[in-house]
Amino acid sequence: MTLSRTHCVSLLGVQGHIVEVEVHLGGGDPGVTLVGLPDAALREARDRIRAAVANSSENWPSGQITISLSPASLPKSGSLFDLAIAGAVLVAAGEVPPDRLDGTVLIAELGLDGRTRPVRGVLPAVVAAAGQGFTRFVVAGGNAAEARLVPDVEVTAVADLAGVCSWLRGERSDPPDEPVETGTDVEDHGPDLADVLGQPVARRAVEIAAAGGHNLMMLGPPGTGKSLLAERLPTVLPPLDQNEALEATAIHSVAGLLPPGAPLVTRAPFAAPHHTSSRAAIIGGGNGNPGPGWVSKAHRGILFVDEAPQFGRGVLDSLREPLERGEVVIARASATVAFPARFQLVMAANPCPCAKPGNLCTCPAGERRRYFSRISGPLLDRVDLKVELQPVARAELLADRSFAESSEVVAERVASARERARVRLADTPWNTNAAIPGARLRRDFPVAPTALRVLGLAMDRGQISARGVDRALRVAWTLADLAGRDRPGEEETAYAYALWAGHAW
Repeated sequence: MTLSRTHCVSLLGVQGHIVEVEVHLGGGDPGVTLVGLPDAALREARDRIRAAVANSSENWPSGQITISLSPASLPKSGSLFDLAIAGAVLVAAGEVPPDRLDGTVLIAELGLDGRTRPVRGVLPAVVAAAGQGFTRFVVAGGNAAEARLVPDVEVTAVADLAGVCSWLRGERSDPPDEPVETGTDVEDHGPDLADVLGQPVARRAVEIAAAGGHNLMMLGPPGTGKSLLAERLPTVLPPLDQNEALEATAIHSVAGLLPPGAPLVTRAPFAAPHHTSSRAAIIGGGNGNPGPGWVSKAHRGILFVDEAPQFGRGVLDSLREPLERGEVVIARASATVAFPARFQLVMAANPCPCAKPGNLCTCPAGERRRYFSRISGPLLDRVDLKVELQPVARAELLADRSFAESSEVVAERVASARERARVRLADTPWNTNAAIPGARLRRDFPVAPTALRVLGLAMDRGQISARGVDRALRVAWTLADLAGRDRPGEEETAYAYALWAGHAW
């Protein structure tokens, strides 16, 4: 047999595309030709695979070898094609029979000694192939638990190329599995909301943000607990449901962020980029096949922008589109890639460049305004909750110990509020108050005219925009859900407006 076929998957973002690997053996001088828009890592597969075949006691065919990756117009990158190419070469050379490769997808990198190595993006690759009717997958042992998250597929973990060849020849029913630790996320019980003392208003804002999925802005001098509060927000969020967990896991898999022994992301992700991050790092991009940025790594979780005025203004403004659309679209010459990016934005900032509290600050008023103006008004308009944190005296810290609630207690109230919102929004595509569009909110869930009095007066004075009114109403509904009320009243809308307006920036 001089022509053979196997199957693999090419990833563009988190979308998988089936790739048919064809190998033709011809006469002439020995050599390997690889076609089908491969990137540099894939072109180097020729040398890796030849060494892996030789070190697995298999015969490398002589003559000219042509390897085609179809569809030819689809860009292909990475080392996940190694095992599929090696299998196709050995079938074409007559070293192994092709029977078991029918309907099988091979995904693994090969070492020079023939051992298989795990690769990124196995979960979205298996999901895409299963959607095309493939039911059997051969992967490296380190990817087995991740691949088995997809229901109704047969996953075989392999330790090396020699084991795959024995399996193809029928000498074994299955190749020996490489020992792999499996499991889900290991929950970290260390951080607790009760650790933050002396900031009851800010703790309440974190609870409201968690209950309604609202964006949050915290302003205050260093040491007042801004970072502590942001890091504890995931501890009061409910666990991800199955679909959300698979979405988050797919992104983390493509980004190479899945920890060993934790194939499924079950808790809300927390991403905290450094203030020197570029726009490409935040939004996503890169040469060739674009990768996910911080906004996508925070999908279904929290994106914490600490020291927000230190970020470039263009970088901050680039957050506006994913906040509205819930996804990022990156266009390159070779392909256009879409990444999901539905996250809660949490920003923190010092009140001035020197960050000194009270009378110790020497920054002129104009410099303070210029410093904070790096956060644009349109971005702040998309933040539902704004709170100012003040330095806390020792007496306040001691007194607050008996009132600070643990994350477990707050999480129970958050779960109850989200359930009320879920039931109310059952006939809509949304499941949190922050996600429902303003037009649908006003039309389908009207509030009493008396409850709108505060917002109407603020709008007449030009203190709040129409978008701001919608966001305040969303917060008011969350406050009603936390209080167990059927709909918000004037008390909830007034408090929601105060949280939206926040500090006089």
